[in-house]
Amino acid sequence: MKQELIFEKGSHGRHCCLIPAVCDVPPALLPQKDRREQALDLPELSEIEVSRHYSQLEDKAHGINRGFYPLGSCTMKYNPKVNERMASLPGFTDIHPLAPESSVQGCLQLISEAEKALCEITGMERMTFQPAAGAHGEFTGLLLIKAYHTSRGDLKRTKIIVPDSAHGTNPASAAMAGFQVINVPSTADGYVDTDALRAVCDDTVAGLMLTNPNTLGIFDHNIAAITEIVHSCGGLCYYDGANLNAVMGIVRPGDVGFDVMHINLHKTFSTPHGGGGPGSGPVGCRHDLVPFLPGLLVNETDGKYSMQRQDSSIGDMKGFYGNFLVAVKALTYIKVLGRSGIRESAMNAVLNANYMMASLRGDFDMANTGLCMHEFVISLEGLKKETGITALDFAKGLLDYGIHPPTIYFPLIVHEALMAEPCETEPKESIDEAAAVFREIKKIAYTDPDKLRQAPVTAPVTRLDEVNAARHPRLRWTKPE
Repeated sequence: MKQELIFEKGSHGRHCCLIPAVCDVPPALLPQKDRREQALDLPELSEIEVSRHYSQLEDKAHGINRGFYPLGSCTMKYNPKVNERMASLPGFTDIHPLAPESSVQGCLQLISEAEKALCEITGMERMTFQPAAGAHGEFTGLLLIKAYHTSRGDLKRTKIIVPDSAHGTNPASAAMAGFQVINVPSTADGYVDTDALRAVCDDTVAGLMLTNPNTLGIFDHNIAAITEIVHSCGGLCYYDGANLNAVMGIVRPGDVGFDVMHINLHKTFSTPHGGGGPGSGPVGCRHDLVPFLPGLLVNETDGKYSMQRQDSSIGDMKGFYGNFLVAVKALTYIKVLGRSGIRESAMNAVLNANYMMASLRGDFDMANTGLCMHEFVISLEGLKKETGITALDFAKGLLDYGIHPPTIYFPLIVHEALMAEPCETEPKESIDEAAAVFREIKKIAYTDPDKLRQAPVTAPVTRLDEVNAARHPRLRWTKPE
């Protein structure tokens, strides 16, 4: 059955309104100048039609609670329901951002505890919860770096070094912050080329942005040397915490020389991810950057909590204190797992990724010849040459098996890339089933490639004309004449 838009449903006269036809209070009408000249053309539906429509849409949506979702670099882990229950408590949902500090002491305590826990995990001194997501956190961190150098009168530092294995938002964030982006290549085994790094480090470098583990799923064994090289020329080191899922509780970025970083609460600390939010990208920093942190920081004195702005703050990155309820969910996750559970979560993420990679290694070309961290990258370049089947075709084929595809065509340094991250929440059985599907699709690529070129055929939306959609997008529905 075709899934219609809600604007295509209903019939004149239907409604689910329980307001009496005759109002028993005086009407309050808008002034004539503020009224529409003609009524809104909205669909008229009964309550069951509205309920059924959105329930059907829900049934068509795929999520981690419905099936395997190995979206590489995005950590689509399961979100425990206890997190949602805590974030639904009236004491958290019914507060107002302008409420007096004395009336929201519990909320301020929660922010303080979340900050202390995340600083302990990352090795940072203080943390702001204002940034709404990862890229927003990157931009915030870069503004901190800029403010630091500006405060010292070191205005010639206008360059940010970004390795080619970094997240794609890194160079974009650096450019948006007004820096010139300097690219550094990787070695053949996926590590930062330290000789190339030394060659570009001079007194014009403001800092380095590094994703570690990187987008190949590799932990750079030269990490301490990398930060030392950048520090030796007076630059600062920014840690992209998007892949913290693999090392939390095991390695602290602050302990290996990083000065500032962001965390994706909506990835690493099990709060909802995808669909545009709400996310949260707290930014932590070492002591010498604390004076520049944005927004208000929560401080405790004699058991009382208050909010204070830093003297040299860069200002506000978002209204009020960021997405507070996301921090509630993240702190719940941390408290439920505890110190040992946080570490075990990272270890299981690495175990699952290596198990899946090992089970596929004999059938697929891996970008990494050794062990991986929380994710791994497959190259389908050879498959494309032999069968014509691309990474896009392969991904579309997975949809017909009820599996959300891995990230494709990323990182850019791997041709026809499939980037998979099974996460620590997946049981062995689901990984085995997914690996079997990967192998089955590879067989189909050789025996019936046209089947994959037409995939998906069982999904609510079949193969799209993506080129035409990109060049001639239809961004709104138009009612037929």
